[in-house]
Amino acid sequence: MKKFFILSSLLFAGMLQAQDANSVFRAAGSPENPKVPIAWNRYYTYEGLTELCKKLAAAHPDLVKLGSIGKSYQGRDMWVLTVTDFKKGKPEEKPAFYLDGNIHSNEIQGSEMALYTAWYLAETFNDISFIRELLADRVFYIVPTINPDARNNYMKAPNTPHSPRSGMIAVDNDRDGQLNEDGFDDLDKDGHITQMIRRSPTGRFKKDPSDPRRLVMVATDEIGEYEMLGNEGIDTDGDGRVNEDGEGFYDPNRDWGWKWQPNPIQGGAYKYPFSLPENRNVRDFVMAHPNIAGAQSFHNSGGMILRGPGAEEDASTYNAEDSRIYDAIGKKGETLIPGYRYMIVYRDLYSVFGGELDWFYGGRGIYTFTNELFTPYLMFNRKGSDDGFFGQDEAYKFNNDLLFGDAVVPWKEYNHPQYGKIEIGGFKKNFTRADPGFLLESDAHRNMAFCIYHAYHMPKLSVESITEKNLGGGLTEVTAVIKNERMMPTHSSQDLKYKIERPDYVSLEGANVIAGMLVINNDLNITTEQKNNPAVLEVANIPGLGSTTVRWIISSSKGYTIKVDSRKGGVVSKRK
Repeated sequence: MKKFFILSSLLFAGMLQAQDANSVFRAAGSPENPKVPIAWNRYYTYEGLTELCKKLAAAHPDLVKLGSIGKSYQGRDMWVLTVTDFKKGKPEEKPAFYLDGNIHSNEIQGSEMALYTAWYLAETFNDISFIRELLADRVFYIVPTINPDARNNYMKAPNTPHSPRSGMIAVDNDRDGQLNEDGFDDLDKDGHITQMIRRSPTGRFKKDPSDPRRLVMVATDEIGEYEMLGNEGIDTDGDGRVNEDGEGFYDPNRDWGWKWQPNPIQGGAYKYPFSLPENRNVRDFVMAHPNIAGAQSFHNSGGMILRGPGAEEDASTYNAEDSRIYDAIGKKGETLIPGYRYMIVYRDLYSVFGGELDWFYGGRGIYTFTNELFTPYLMFNRKGSDDGFFGQDEAYKFNNDLLFGDAVVPWKEYNHPQYGKIEIGGFKKNFTRADPGFLLESDAHRNMAFCIYHAYHMPKLSVESITEKNLGGGLTEVTAVIKNERMMPTHSSQDLKYKIERPDYVSLEGANVIAGMLVINNDLNITTEQKNNPAVLEVANIPGLGSTTVRWIISSSKGYTIKVDSRKGGVVSKRK
């Protein structure tokens, strides 16, 4: 397991300065004068994310610590921000929420939304009492990008909106014995891989008379002008295909160790579960932090709040009790993020084997969601004809009316070495999947609110009451009620089924314990005695929005402490 390093607060030159307090007026729900001003209408390379993470940790040393969960395939640090009120309790003794983004390299805005969450928690800590209370007994582990190598490749190399999906390990996707023989060729050197068209007497397309940048299919009885030639590129190996072996055409979200299947069954799977170093780093971090009770991964696009099971064969893993909790959180998400839909992967999309959210829940018992960020609903604040995905009409209208044409490369002529005279144009790589700049912060804030709602409903334990009964002969009966004020239990059903984590410990310290027992029915005085080590009672689960009652027989004492130690519920105590 890789050692987890917490970096000391970093001070360095060039740090952005907050504005003069007299020159700003606070908007409700936002930091008035952040110590680390960040523009949330743009995207940041790995280097940009690194700089912002360091600045945030340096500006808020009592709230944010920066560390690395390991190295990527190409040797980049995978940064993790630990966000909590470090002045109140140990992070490892608080219920934890894990958050990551950008597992697919072209799905970039997950990184900004993860970082926005860390930034918002730190920058509003002094202004919003709810945030202060949240960070007093919660800790957030935020990994902005778990695919840093391919993130930079997407941003800095020519790509389509959909490439590359994976990392930087080369794969012979078409099984011809050669790797990357037809990589993307940016013919016009504009940084975007768009479409190629050519005039043809049998073509089925024409340019839209009202918008020549748009290519539309002609009617069945109509003669077209153009044929589609596919993505911009050159057939360098002479097999009649272009761009068939892009770098790293595996799928890192098919690499997790739960219901994993090899590539012939699950397309995109690599060698074996956790065969990718980035995924192994996440696995090792999660295994080393058993306090993680909730988790979130950010993808794009389509405006979906997804939960498992990923495959129908795994449907029985999610029982009714856990599904009830998932449903409550997911339905709340539909309210918090207009246009997003709460869905189950296999039932509403397609089957996925070896997915991240299934490993988090199936393998670790952690309630986990994946949000597919951005939806055409946000373009005009209404549902389009595409039911969550981009239709041509909405996309071109949005580009024209609100982006003023900036999302499209106009058709331009090019003398192709194989196709002759062609035209190149179409949507740029930073459109259709990624939020446009002016919508990015709003989408980030709403998705952050969803994560906070989830984190809020992780277990919150307290010793609700302690009562004593004199039994005579120097003996006292002590009864304690342990309360869980939130929706999630200390152990999910999956956790209980496979005994993933140890039981919760409820102990009485400072007195001689003669006997200890769990109270099954307090009214009828039905108990189950724990004969071994009675001072430390093992409680299988403390239910959400419920309580557990325990009891001891002790010798007379001048005082004692009752302590609750739960992996996912935190550590709390009360003195009597």
